Amino acid sequence: MKDTYKEQIHKYFENIAEDLDWWSNKNKYYYQDIEILHQFIIHKCCTVLEIGCGTGNLLAAIQPSLGVGIDFSKNVIEIAQSKYPHLHFLSYDAEELSLDIFKNTEIPNTFDFIIISGALGYLSDIQSVLNNLQNLCNPQTRIILVFHNFLWEPFLRIAEKIGQRRPQPQQNWLSMNDAKNLLTLTGYTPVKIGRRFLIPKKIPIISQLINRYLIQLPVINHLGLTNYVVARPNSYTPLKKEYSVSVIIPARNEAGNISAAIERLPLLGKHTEVIFIEGHSTDNTWEEIQRISETKKANFSIKAFQQTGKGKADAVRLGFSEATGDILMILDADLTVQPEELPHFYQAMAEQRGEFINGSRLVYPRSLEAMPWLNTLANKFFALVFSFLLGQQIKDTLCGTKVLWRKDYQRIVANRKYFGDFDPFGDFDLLFGAAKLNLHIVEVPVRYQARTYGQSNIAHFREGLILLKMCLYAAQKIKFI
Repeated sequence: MKDTYKEQIHKYFENIAEDLDWWSNKNKYYYQDIEILHQFIIHKCCTVLEIGCGTGNLLAAIQPSLGVGIDFSKNVIEIAQSKYPHLHFLSYDAEELSLDIFKNTEIPNTFDFIIISGALGYLSDIQSVLNNLQNLCNPQTRIILVFHNFLWEPFLRIAEKIGQRRPQPQQNWLSMNDAKNLLTLTGYTPVKIGRRFLIPKKIPIISQLINRYLIQLPVINHLGLTNYVVARPNSYTPLKKEYSVSVIIPARNEAGNISAAIERLPLLGKHTEVIFIEGHSTDNTWEEIQRISETKKANFSIKAFQQTGKGKADAVRLGFSEATGDILMILDADLTVQPEELPHFYQAMAEQRGEFINGSRLVYPRSLEAMPWLNTLANKFFALVFSFLLGQQIKDTLCGTKVLWRKDYQRIVANRKYFGDFDPFGDFDLLFGAAKLNLHIVEVPVRYQARTYGQSNIAHFREGLILLKMCLYAAQKIKFI
């Protein structure tokens, strides 16, 4: 009887096990780029599981605190274990994964990252594998799928015939939509997609220029050899558990809005902590904050601090450092985003609809007084730029209302050295930090209102130039890698 597809793949890898590293060295330039991609997405000291690990080179390059590789070829696993004794390798069929696989071992039941790099093409039932991996996920786990662009199939076949690529068995060829659809079917939400690598052989200067920069441009990007998707397991739950919330209100020359901010702010979760940060006002904002701090509301507490530094970013960081709530929210003191909107943000977080919630002012109608047409144009421009940079759709990057878990903010702070202190406004620091941590960013539409007191503290032209400069800087750090 003719072997099944799975049996053919098993025999193929058992037979070529000794040659895998030889072929990897022959195409070292390509495999180095795969390592660079994973090193960017995965932070050191994380726990990592690799499905279809081969001889363990990628897992070792990631330098996990605990790394586990699974492959159905016993010969391949023996080679991997002899090369990297500090990692764990198991011969196991990923289509039959169960919770018992790590029983009676020091290996945990869930992982920070689970990667399937280059192995999707050899799986006889991708859907079963992804379903089984749910057992090894926690809400913070990220699944990384890396696979060849199906447009490259004829070129890779030619490479096989001329001896530039390892001879391949019949395999799956997935489009980006196929991969996203399979993830959706099996209970995951894609949080980031990307494409890279156009020249698979190293040509001095030319390959670097094309593979790092040119390939990231629209349209050309769809021609890249490598497709990747980062996804999170769905954890949507009805609102059952109540969380505490800290609302940070940076205020400079906003004396007329302080009272309204407290009077109109609804109770959020089981306890609402309001933290005012006053920043070098020339009116009586600080006196008004001190007066309103005596307000008594059930399940509310109010704190107030004055900046020693300058700028909104400094104010937000001070507020977050003093916060004790499970969920952190920013509410601008001009109240152009209404306090009454914040329960929508709380619900999205508490029900696990996203991990970083960004306000969007560009859905509902707004007056020209609230947002002049030039501001609207600038907001839409930066939204396109950010969507391009982050690999996630963002409609309104400049909305001041942003919400995240305090534990995730602490991770952003720990990882801040990657970007450095480059953002005087604070919005980009949070967005870029969230994207670097592969957090699921979603947007909540808000009705944007004209301010009723005071004047804007924004110098539009000067700050627009600063925003452009920050985008160019960020492109080097998160896009052109």
